Amino acid sequence: MNDQDNYVGLFAALSHDLRLAVFRLLMSAGPSGLSAGDIAKALDVPPSTLSSHLAQMSQAGLLRSTRRRQQILYAVDVEGTRRLITYLTEGFETKIVMLVRRQDTFIESLYNQLL
Repeated sequence: MNDQDNYVGLFAALSHDLRLAVFRLLMSAGPSGLSAGDIAKALDVPPSTLSSHLAQMSQAGLLRSTRRRQQILYAVDVEGTRRLITYLTEGFETKIVMLVRRQDTFIESLYNQLL
């Protein structure tokens, strides 16, 4: 499996409306996360429907789970989310610098034409 395949898995884990809603809910819940039951209640879905989606998101590296007594708490995996964001924004800084340089060159060219 190459690096590109890893990112395809991350995107696939978010490509379902319920999984995306879970991810957004858990982003707002913060690092302590929520139990599967609380997630199911908040999104008005049966827990049985939710479990496979939570498993897929965990396997992709977007969620982490911890056991607290009888409950399993789910929270956003910060490192997996950071990898996704880094992948999405990779190279933007270089492109912005290139655009600014082009704009500077264009403005300089216009200025020279006016003189």
